[in-house]
Amino acid sequence: MLLVDSGADLADARWLDLCEPTDDELARVRVATGLRIPDLHQISEIESSSRLAFEGGAYYLSTPLVAPRDDGQLVPTPVGFVLSAHRLLTVRFGPLPSFDAAHEALKAHPARTAEEAFLRIFEIMVDRFADKLERAGAVCDELSRSAFRNHGRTRISGDLRATLTRVGAVADHLSRIRDALLGLGRIAAFVTDSGIDGAPPVNAARIKAIRADVASLTDYESRLSATVQFLLDATLGFINIEQNEIVKTLTIASVVGIPPVLVAGVYGMNFRVMPELAWPFGYPLAVGLIIVSALVPLLWFKQRGWM
Repeated sequence: MLLVDSGADLADARWLDLCEPTDDELARVRVATGLRIPDLHQISEIESSSRLAFEGGAYYLSTPLVAPRDDGQLVPTPVGFVLSAHRLLTVRFGPLPSFDAAHEALKAHPARTAEEAFLRIFEIMVDRFADKLERAGAVCDELSRSAFRNHGRTRISGDLRATLTRVGAVADHLSRIRDALLGLGRIAAFVTDSGIDGAPPVNAARIKAIRADVASLTDYESRLSATVQFLLDATLGFINIEQNEIVKTLTIASVVGIPPVLVAGVYGMNFRVMPELAWPFGYPLAVGLIIVSALVPLLWFKQRGWM
């Protein structure tokens, strides 16, 4: 889909956003701009030489961004930027809320140059990543409070399993956001520091501010990742403690049951000569001995603080 009015003069457009373009749309843009349009395979490359390049008077840049699915998970969506002195092309193969926000912003205040559109898009993307990290930080704080609220006395079958699932989801979110931020930072650094003759001009002060914002968000993401790792370790520790408690309970129950079984086994033997069989109080004595033999280990465990 070509997000430009079908009757518009593409040669005069400052920003052309190609979202899942057809072959006819690609051919039309090539003729109107004279620029090479990267395909999905090219903007999905991971090596820096493929993501950051200068060709024919234009920057060819690509980075992975993230788009939310219906279930709230973030999925990577590669995006390509072609920045020349007169126009900006963006190539993507999926919807991106940040680009929708950029469309609305540029409709309200149209960009006079391709450089202006490029910088506005980057500023909007950085702002939306900041919002995502703030939400992830709020989730981390809520998980931390819930994990330690009961001093670790949570139930394995319920709270701990749910906490582990949420921690994994937050870790995945942060990983996706980190990749996108690193990509934006590399693009900003390349545009600023490449020093290529004939390269399109980019406002140094604004790109420097973008780089500073990306750096601060990357640092914040690193702190959140450390918090998530701590929460993961704490949750797994609580699970181990709970499992140890279960094993300890089963061990105590088995140990407590051994002496009564031994007493009952002795008096259950079918020998002809057993003096206790003739005692009037032999049966109550055996029952009492069974009870005492069970209570003695319990008292011993309690005295040692194992119960």
